[in-house]
Amino acid sequence: MLQVPYIKQHVALVKERLAVKHFGETALVDEIVALDDQRKKIQFEFDTIQAKVNAASKQIGQLIAKGLKEEAEQAKQQVAAFKQDINTLSEQLAETEKQLNETLVKLPNLPSDKVPPGKTPEDNVVVREGGVKPQLPADAAPHWDLITRYDLIDFETGAKITGSGFPLYKGRGAKLQRALVQYFLDFNTAAGYTEYLPPFMVNEASAYGTGQLPDKEGQMYFMPADNFYLIPTSEVPVTNIYRDTIVKETDLPVKMTAYSPCFRREAGSFGKDVRGLNRVHQFEKVEIVQLTHPDKSYEVLEEMVSHVGKLVNTLNLPYRILKLCGGDMGFASALTYDFEVFSAAQQRWLEVSSVSNFEAYQSNRARIRFKDANGKNQLAHTLNGSSLALPRIVACLLENNQTKEGILLPEVLHPYFGGGIIN
Repeated sequence: MLQVPYIKQHVALVKERLAVKHFGETALVDEIVALDDQRKKIQFEFDTIQAKVNAASKQIGQLIAKGLKEEAEQAKQQVAAFKQDINTLSEQLAETEKQLNETLVKLPNLPSDKVPPGKTPEDNVVVREGGVKPQLPADAAPHWDLITRYDLIDFETGAKITGSGFPLYKGRGAKLQRALVQYFLDFNTAAGYTEYLPPFMVNEASAYGTGQLPDKEGQMYFMPADNFYLIPTSEVPVTNIYRDTIVKETDLPVKMTAYSPCFRREAGSFGKDVRGLNRVHQFEKVEIVQLTHPDKSYEVLEEMVSHVGKLVNTLNLPYRILKLCGGDMGFASALTYDFEVFSAAQQRWLEVSSVSNFEAYQSNRARIRFKDANGKNQLAHTLNGSSLALPRIVACLLENNQTKEGILLPEVLHPYFGGGIIN
Protein backbone atom coordinates (compact mmCIF):
# COMPACT_ATOMS: atom_id res chain seq x y z
CA MET A 1 0.00 0.00 0.00
CA LEU A 2 1.30 3.42 -0.92
CA GLN A 3 1.84 5.98 1.81
CA VAL A 4 -0.54 8.96 1.83
CA PRO A 5 2.11 11.62 2.62
CA TYR A 6 4.17 10.48 -0.37
CA ILE A 7 1.12 10.57 -2.65
CA LYS A 8 0.20 14.10 -1.55
CA GLN A 9 3.74 15.39 -2.01
CA HIS A 10 4.18 13.77 -5.45
CA VAL A 11 0.75 13.73 -7.10
CA ALA A 12 2.01 14.23 -10.66
CA LEU A 13 4.82 11.70 -10.24
CA VAL A 14 2.47 9.08 -8.77
CA LYS A 15 0.12 9.45 -11.74
CA GLU A 16 3.05 9.26 -14.14
CA ARG A 17 4.37 6.04 -12.57
CA LEU A 18 0.90 4.48 -12.46
CA ALA A 19 0.63 5.15 -16.19
CA VAL A 20 3.74 2.99 -16.70
CA LYS A 21 1.68 0.10 -15.29
CA HIS A 22 -1.18 1.14 -17.59
CA PHE A 23 -3.35 1.70 -14.54
CA GLY A 24 -6.39 3.58 -15.79
CA GLU A 25 -7.94 4.80 -12.54
CA THR A 26 -5.55 7.65 -11.76
CA ALA A 27 -8.52 9.72 -10.57
CA LEU A 28 -8.18 7.66 -7.39
CA VAL A 29 -5.07 9.69 -6.60
CA ASP A 30 -7.09 12.92 -6.48
CA GLU A 31 -9.76 11.14 -4.45
CA ILE A 32 -7.15 10.06 -1.91
CA VAL A 33 -5.82 13.60 -1.61
CA ALA A 34 -9.34 14.97 -1.08
CA LEU A 35 -10.22 12.30 1.49
CA ASP A 36 -7.05 12.93 3.45
CA ASP A 37 -7.72 16.67 3.44
CA GLN A 38 -11.22 15.93 4.70
CA ARG A 39 -9.81 13.61 7.35
CA LYS A 40 -7.41 16.30 8.55
CA LYS A 41 -10.20 18.89 8.69
CA ILE A 42 -12.41 16.63 10.79
CA GLN A 43 -9.46 15.70 13.02
CA PHE A 44 -8.72 19.41 13.59
CA GLU A 45 -12.35 20.09 14.55
CA PHE A 46 -12.34 17.04 16.80
CA ASP A 47 -9.11 18.12 18.54
CA THR A 48 -10.38 21.70 18.93
CA ILE A 49 -13.62 20.64 20.62
CA GLN A 50 -11.80 18.05 22.72
CA ALA A 51 -9.54 20.82 23.97
CA LYS A 52 -12.63 22.83 24.90
CA VAL A 53 -14.04 19.83 26.78
CA ASN A 54 -10.78 19.40 28.68
CA ALA A 55 -10.71 23.11 29.59
CA ALA A 56 -14.38 23.14 30.60
CA SER A 57 -13.99 20.00 32.68
CA LYS A 58 -11.09 21.58 34.53
CA GLN A 59 -13.19 24.73 35.06
CA ILE A 60 -16.09 22.70 36.48
CA GLY A 61 -13.85 21.37 39.23
CA GLN A 62 -12.67 24.87 40.05
CA LEU A 63 -16.24 26.25 40.14
CA ILE A 64 -17.42 23.48 42.41
CA ALA A 65 -14.47 24.11 44.72
CA LYS A 66 -15.54 27.77 44.94
CA GLY A 67 -19.16 26.80 45.64
CA LEU A 68 -20.43 28.25 42.34
CA LYS A 69 -22.89 25.46 41.66
CA GLU A 70 -25.01 27.32 39.06
CA GLU A 71 -21.98 28.25 36.97
CA ALA A 72 -20.69 24.70 37.32
CA GLU A 73 -24.02 23.31 36.07
CA GLN A 74 -23.92 25.59 33.03
CA ALA A 75 -20.39 24.41 32.29
CA LYS A 76 -21.58 20.77 32.52
CA GLN A 77 -24.32 21.44 29.99
CA GLN A 78 -21.76 23.00 27.70
CA VAL A 79 -19.51 19.94 28.05
CA ALA A 80 -22.48 17.67 27.23
CA ALA A 81 -23.10 19.65 24.04
CA PHE A 82 -19.42 19.44 23.14
CA LYS A 83 -19.46 15.67 23.67
CA GLN A 84 -22.37 15.29 21.25
CA ASP A 85 -20.33 17.18 18.67
CA ILE A 86 -17.33 14.95 19.43
CA ASN A 87 -19.41 11.80 18.92
CA THR A 88 -20.64 13.12 15.58
CA LEU A 89 -17.12 14.05 14.49
CA SER A 90 -15.78 10.72 15.68
CA GLU A 91 -18.26 8.89 13.44
CA GLN A 92 -17.39 11.16 10.52
CA LEU A 93 -13.67 10.60 11.12
CA ALA A 94 -14.06 6.81 11.23
CA GLU A 95 -16.10 6.81 8.02
CA THR A 96 -13.61 9.08 6.23
CA GLU A 97 -10.66 6.95 7.32
CA LYS A 98 -12.49 3.85 6.10
CA GLN A 99 -13.15 5.44 2.71
CA LEU A 100 -9.54 6.61 2.51
CA ASN A 101 -8.16 3.14 3.23
CA GLU A 102 -10.60 1.44 0.84
CA THR A 103 -9.54 3.83 -1.90
CA LEU A 104 -5.84 3.59 -1.07
CA VAL A 105 -5.72 -0.20 -1.43
CA LYS A 106 -7.08 0.09 -4.96
CA LEU A 107 -3.80 1.65 -6.08
CA PRO A 108 -1.08 -0.77 -7.20
CA ASN A 109 2.52 -0.29 -6.21
CA LEU A 110 4.46 2.26 -8.21
CA PRO A 111 6.88 0.70 -10.69
CA SER A 112 10.56 1.40 -10.24
CA ASP A 113 12.20 3.69 -12.76
CA LYS A 114 14.10 0.57 -13.85
CA VAL A 115 10.88 -0.92 -15.29
CA PRO A 116 10.82 -0.88 -19.11
CA PRO A 117 7.82 0.60 -20.94
CA GLY A 118 5.29 -1.73 -22.51
CA LYS A 119 1.86 -3.24 -22.10
CA THR A 120 2.04 -6.95 -22.96
CA PRO A 121 4.43 -9.86 -22.36
CA GLU A 122 5.85 -9.24 -25.83
CA ASP A 123 7.26 -5.97 -24.47
CA ASN A 124 9.28 -7.65 -21.71
CA VAL A 125 13.05 -7.28 -22.04
CA VAL A 126 15.39 -10.27 -22.14
CA VAL A 127 18.33 -9.34 -19.94
CA ARG A 128 20.26 -12.59 -19.92
CA GLU A 129 20.24 -16.12 -21.34
CA GLY A 130 22.02 -19.22 -20.13
CA GLY A 131 22.40 -22.90 -20.88
CA VAL A 132 22.26 -24.72 -24.19
CA LYS A 133 19.08 -25.78 -25.97
CA PRO A 134 19.18 -29.55 -26.56
CA GLN A 135 18.85 -30.96 -30.05
CA LEU A 136 16.06 -33.52 -29.89
CA PRO A 137 15.03 -35.95 -32.63
CA ALA A 138 12.01 -35.12 -34.75
CA ASP A 139 9.88 -37.66 -32.89
CA ALA A 140 10.64 -36.14 -29.45
CA ALA A 141 7.60 -36.36 -27.17
CA PRO A 142 6.03 -33.56 -25.12
CA HIS A 143 6.00 -34.10 -21.39
CA TRP A 144 2.35 -35.18 -21.23
CA ASP A 145 3.19 -38.15 -23.46
CA LEU A 146 6.34 -38.94 -21.46
CA ILE A 147 4.31 -38.82 -18.24
CA THR A 148 2.03 -41.51 -19.66
CA ARG A 149 4.91 -43.56 -21.07
CA TYR A 150 6.71 -43.73 -17.71
CA ASP A 151 3.55 -43.74 -15.56
CA LEU A 152 4.51 -40.67 -13.49
CA ILE A 153 1.26 -38.72 -13.09
CA ASP A 154 -2.40 -39.74 -13.29
CA PHE A 155 -4.38 -36.73 -14.47
CA GLU A 156 -7.64 -38.62 -14.85
CA THR A 157 -7.70 -39.97 -11.31
CA GLY A 158 -6.69 -36.55 -9.99
CA ALA A 159 -9.68 -35.11 -11.83
CA LYS A 160 -11.92 -37.83 -10.36
CA ILE A 161 -10.70 -37.12 -6.83
CA THR A 162 -10.92 -33.34 -7.09
CA GLY A 163 -11.24 -31.87 -10.57
CA SER A 164 -9.31 -30.88 -13.66
CA GLY A 165 -5.97 -29.28 -12.87
CA PHE A 166 -5.26 -31.37 -9.76
CA PRO A 167 -2.64 -33.94 -10.83
CA LEU A 168 -2.07 -37.17 -8.91
CA TYR A 169 1.67 -37.91 -8.79
CA LYS A 170 2.56 -41.55 -8.37
CA GLY A 171 5.61 -43.76 -8.01
CA ARG A 172 8.66 -42.17 -9.59
CA GLY A 173 6.64 -39.06 -10.42
CA ALA A 174 5.97 -38.48 -6.72
CA LYS A 175 9.58 -39.31 -5.90
CA LEU A 176 10.84 -36.76 -8.43
CA GLN A 177 8.65 -34.11 -6.81
CA ARG A 178 10.08 -34.92 -3.40
CA ALA A 179 13.64 -34.94 -4.76
CA LEU A 180 13.25 -31.51 -6.35
CA VAL A 181 11.70 -29.96 -3.24
CA GLN A 182 14.47 -31.30 -1.02
CA TYR A 183 17.19 -30.21 -3.41
CA PHE A 184 15.77 -26.70 -3.77
CA LEU A 185 15.46 -26.29 0.00
CA ASP A 186 19.01 -27.51 0.56
CA PHE A 187 20.30 -25.14 -2.11
CA ASN A 188 18.54 -22.22 -0.43
CA THR A 189 19.54 -23.04 3.14
CA ALA A 190 23.16 -23.41 2.01
CA ALA A 191 22.89 -19.78 0.85
CA GLY A 192 21.82 -18.61 4.30
CA TYR A 193 18.03 -18.86 4.07
CA THR A 194 16.21 -20.18 7.15
CA GLU A 195 13.75 -22.94 6.29
CA TYR A 196 10.09 -22.74 7.35
CA LEU A 197 7.12 -25.02 6.85
CA PRO A 198 4.20 -22.57 7.03
CA PRO A 199 0.44 -23.11 7.29
CA PHE A 200 -1.14 -23.69 3.90
CA MET A 201 -4.16 -21.55 4.78
CA VAL A 202 -4.12 -17.90 5.84
CA ASN A 203 -6.59 -15.50 7.37
CA GLU A 204 -7.84 -12.30 5.79
CA ALA A 205 -5.26 -10.12 7.55
CA SER A 206 -2.40 -12.17 6.10
CA ALA A 207 -3.84 -12.10 2.57
CA TYR A 208 -4.33 -8.36 2.90
CA GLY A 209 -0.80 -7.86 4.22
CA THR A 210 0.92 -9.21 1.10
CA GLY A 211 -1.54 -7.66 -1.35
CA GLN A 212 -3.63 -10.68 -2.37
CA LEU A 213 -6.67 -8.88 -0.97
CA PRO A 214 -8.54 -7.04 -2.27
CA ASP A 215 -6.83 -7.49 -5.66
CA LYS A 216 -6.81 -11.28 -6.16
CA GLU A 217 -9.69 -12.72 -4.15
CA GLY A 218 -11.13 -14.28 -7.31
CA GLN A 219 -7.91 -16.22 -7.88
CA MET A 220 -7.81 -17.86 -4.44
CA TYR A 221 -9.78 -20.72 -2.96
CA PHE A 222 -11.86 -19.45 -0.06
CA MET A 223 -13.40 -21.29 2.90
CA PRO A 224 -16.24 -19.03 4.09
CA ALA A 225 -17.01 -21.06 7.24
CA ASP A 226 -13.61 -20.15 8.67
CA ASN A 227 -12.78 -17.07 6.57
CA PHE A 228 -9.52 -18.75 5.49
CA TYR A 229 -7.82 -18.75 2.09
CA LEU A 230 -5.72 -21.53 0.59
CA ILE A 231 -2.36 -19.97 -0.19
CA PRO A 232 -1.40 -19.16 -3.80
CA THR A 233 2.27 -19.22 -2.72
CA SER A 234 4.21 -19.59 0.53
CA GLU A 235 5.25 -15.94 0.11
CA VAL A 236 1.96 -15.07 1.85
CA PRO A 237 2.39 -16.91 5.18
CA VAL A 238 6.17 -16.49 5.26
CA THR A 239 6.09 -12.71 4.80
CA ASN A 240 3.35 -12.51 7.44
CA ILE A 241 5.63 -14.11 10.02
CA TYR A 242 6.83 -10.54 10.59
CA ARG A 243 3.46 -8.80 10.31
CA ASP A 244 3.03 -6.20 13.10
CA THR A 245 6.66 -6.72 14.09
CA ILE A 246 9.59 -4.37 14.64
CA VAL A 247 12.96 -6.01 13.97
CA LYS A 248 16.39 -4.73 14.82
CA GLU A 249 18.22 -3.02 11.99
CA THR A 250 21.20 -5.27 12.71
CA ASP A 251 19.00 -8.33 12.02
CA LEU A 252 18.44 -7.27 8.41
CA PRO A 253 18.35 -8.88 5.95
CA VAL A 254 15.98 -11.60 7.13
CA LYS A 255 16.25 -14.52 4.69
CA MET A 256 13.55 -17.21 4.62
CA THR A 257 12.71 -20.17 2.42
CA ALA A 258 9.73 -22.50 2.44
CA TYR A 259 8.11 -25.33 0.56
CA SER A 260 4.36 -25.40 0.08
CA PRO A 261 1.68 -26.58 -2.28
CA CYS A 262 0.16 -23.63 -4.12
CA PHE A 263 -3.51 -23.29 -5.02
CA ARG A 264 -4.63 -21.12 -7.94
CA ARG A 265 -8.13 -20.95 -9.40
CA GLU A 266 -7.13 -19.31 -12.69
CA ALA A 267 -5.58 -22.38 -14.33
CA GLY A 268 -7.46 -22.21 -17.64
CA SER A 269 -9.08 -25.09 -19.45
CA PHE A 270 -7.91 -25.63 -23.04
CA GLY A 271 -5.07 -25.40 -25.57
CA LYS A 272 -1.43 -26.39 -25.50
CA ASP A 273 -0.59 -23.55 -23.11
CA VAL A 274 -2.47 -25.33 -20.33
CA ARG A 275 -1.91 -28.97 -21.33
CA GLY A 276 -0.20 -31.38 -18.96
CA LEU A 277 1.81 -29.52 -16.34
CA ASN A 278 1.88 -26.21 -18.18
CA ARG A 279 -0.87 -24.78 -15.96
CA VAL A 280 -2.58 -26.48 -13.05
CA HIS A 281 -4.70 -25.53 -10.04
CA GLN A 282 -2.41 -27.17 -7.46
CA PHE A 283 1.38 -27.39 -7.67
CA GLU A 284 4.45 -27.50 -5.46
CA LYS A 285 6.88 -24.65 -5.11
CA VAL A 286 9.85 -23.58 -3.02
CA GLU A 287 9.99 -19.88 -2.27
CA ILE A 288 12.63 -17.44 -1.03
CA VAL A 289 11.65 -14.28 0.86
CA GLN A 290 13.76 -11.45 2.22
CA LEU A 291 13.13 -8.47 4.47
CA THR A 292 15.78 -5.83 3.82
CA HIS A 293 16.88 -2.31 4.59
CA PRO A 294 15.37 0.09 1.99
CA ASP A 295 18.84 1.21 0.95
CA LYS A 296 19.80 -2.38 0.07
CA SER A 297 16.67 -3.81 -1.55
CA TYR A 298 17.71 -3.45 -5.20
CA GLU A 299 21.13 -4.87 -4.45
CA VAL A 300 19.37 -7.78 -2.72
CA LEU A 301 17.04 -8.19 -5.71
CA GLU A 302 20.03 -8.72 -8.00
CA GLU A 303 21.49 -11.19 -5.50
CA MET A 304 18.23 -13.16 -5.49
CA VAL A 305 18.11 -13.18 -9.29
CA SER A 306 21.69 -14.47 -9.34
CA HIS A 307 20.78 -17.14 -6.76
CA VAL A 308 17.86 -18.44 -8.83
CA GLY A 309 20.01 -18.35 -11.96
CA LYS A 310 22.63 -20.55 -10.30
CA LEU A 311 19.92 -22.98 -9.21
CA VAL A 312 18.50 -23.28 -12.73
CA ASN A 313 22.04 -23.72 -14.07
CA THR A 314 22.59 -26.75 -11.84
CA LEU A 315 19.64 -28.43 -13.54
CA ASN A 316 21.28 -27.98 -16.96
CA LEU A 317 18.20 -26.27 -18.33
CA PRO A 318 18.42 -23.52 -20.97
CA TYR A 319 16.88 -20.39 -19.50
CA ARG A 320 16.39 -16.71 -20.01
CA ILE A 321 15.71 -13.84 -17.60
CA LEU A 322 13.19 -11.17 -18.52
CA LYS A 323 12.66 -7.78 -16.94
CA LEU A 324 8.90 -7.31 -16.97
CA CYS A 325 7.44 -4.23 -18.61
CA GLY A 326 5.01 -1.99 -16.74
CA GLY A 327 1.87 -3.54 -18.22
CA ASP A 328 2.88 -7.13 -17.38
CA MET A 329 3.86 -6.57 -13.76
CA GLY A 330 2.02 -7.74 -10.67
CA PHE A 331 -0.18 -5.40 -8.65
CA ALA A 332 2.18 -5.18 -5.65
CA SER A 333 5.54 -5.30 -7.43
CA ALA A 334 7.94 -2.42 -8.03
CA LEU A 335 10.25 -4.48 -10.26
CA THR A 336 10.02 -8.11 -11.39
CA TYR A 337 12.36 -10.48 -13.19
CA ASP A 338 10.86 -13.65 -14.70
CA PHE A 339 12.83 -16.83 -15.35
CA GLU A 340 11.77 -19.00 -18.27
CA VAL A 341 13.17 -22.38 -19.23
CA PHE A 342 13.09 -23.71 -22.77
CA SER A 343 10.84 -26.66 -23.49
CA ALA A 344 12.60 -28.42 -26.32
CA ALA A 345 9.70 -30.71 -27.27
CA GLN A 346 7.13 -27.91 -27.22
CA GLN A 347 9.59 -25.39 -28.70
CA ARG A 348 8.49 -22.68 -26.30
CA TRP A 349 9.61 -20.85 -23.17
CA LEU A 350 7.89 -21.68 -19.88
CA GLU A 351 7.92 -19.42 -16.83
CA VAL A 352 9.32 -21.12 -13.71
CA SER A 353 10.14 -18.21 -11.40
CA SER A 354 9.36 -14.58 -10.66
CA VAL A 355 11.70 -12.56 -8.46
CA SER A 356 10.25 -9.26 -7.26
CA ASN A 357 11.01 -6.25 -5.12
CA PHE A 358 7.88 -4.87 -3.44
CA GLU A 359 9.77 -2.04 -1.73
CA ALA A 360 7.55 -0.84 1.18
CA TYR A 361 4.21 -1.75 -0.45
CA GLN A 362 3.67 -4.98 1.52
CA SER A 363 5.41 -3.82 4.67
CA ASN A 364 3.17 -0.75 4.89
CA ARG A 365 0.09 -2.98 4.75
CA ALA A 366 1.56 -5.59 7.12
CA ARG A 367 3.35 -3.08 9.38
CA ILE A 368 6.74 -4.77 9.02
CA ARG A 369 9.23 -2.32 10.47
CA PHE A 370 12.74 -1.98 11.82
CA LYS A 371 14.23 0.45 14.31
CA ASP A 372 16.97 2.54 12.73
CA ALA A 373 20.13 3.91 14.35
CA ASN A 374 18.22 6.98 15.55
CA GLY A 375 15.59 4.84 17.26
CA LYS A 376 12.94 5.69 14.67
CA ASN A 377 10.68 2.99 13.21
CA GLN A 378 11.05 2.56 9.44
CA LEU A 379 9.29 0.32 6.95
CA ALA A 380 11.40 -2.60 5.74
CA HIS A 381 11.41 -3.63 2.08
CA THR A 382 10.14 -7.09 1.13
CA LEU A 383 11.25 -9.28 -1.76
CA ASN A 384 10.38 -12.78 -2.88
CA GLY A 385 11.13 -15.26 -5.62
CA SER A 386 10.27 -18.75 -6.79
CA SER A 387 13.15 -21.08 -6.18
CA LEU A 388 11.60 -22.93 -7.94
CA ALA A 389 8.05 -23.78 -9.10
CA LEU A 390 7.99 -27.48 -9.93
CA PRO A 391 5.45 -28.23 -12.71
CA ARG A 392 7.20 -26.58 -15.63
CA ILE A 393 10.63 -27.53 -14.29
CA VAL A 394 9.46 -31.15 -14.36
CA ALA A 395 8.00 -30.67 -17.85
CA CYS A 396 11.32 -29.38 -19.19
CA LEU A 397 13.42 -31.95 -17.34
CA LEU A 398 11.38 -34.72 -18.94
CA GLU A 399 11.31 -33.23 -22.43
CA ASN A 400 14.88 -31.95 -22.66
CA ASN A 401 16.50 -35.08 -21.22
CA GLN A 402 14.58 -37.77 -23.08
CA THR A 403 16.65 -40.50 -24.73
CA LYS A 404 15.91 -43.93 -26.11
CA GLU A 405 17.05 -45.39 -22.79
CA GLY A 406 14.83 -43.11 -20.67
CA ILE A 407 14.90 -39.71 -18.96
CA LEU A 408 18.44 -38.80 -17.86
CA LEU A 409 18.22 -36.64 -14.74
CA PRO A 410 20.74 -33.90 -13.88
CA GLU A 411 23.60 -35.12 -11.71
CA VAL A 412 22.64 -32.90 -8.76
CA LEU A 413 19.37 -34.82 -8.42
CA HIS A 414 20.89 -38.31 -8.36
CA PRO A 415 21.40 -38.52 -4.57
CA TYR A 416 17.92 -37.08 -3.94
CA PHE A 417 16.15 -39.30 -6.46
CA GLY A 418 18.21 -42.38 -5.71
CA GLY A 419 19.40 -42.78 -9.27
CA GLY A 420 19.99 -40.94 -12.52
CA ILE A 421 17.44 -42.30 -14.96
CA ILE A 422 13.70 -42.78 -15.32
CA ASN A 423 13.01 -45.74 -17.61
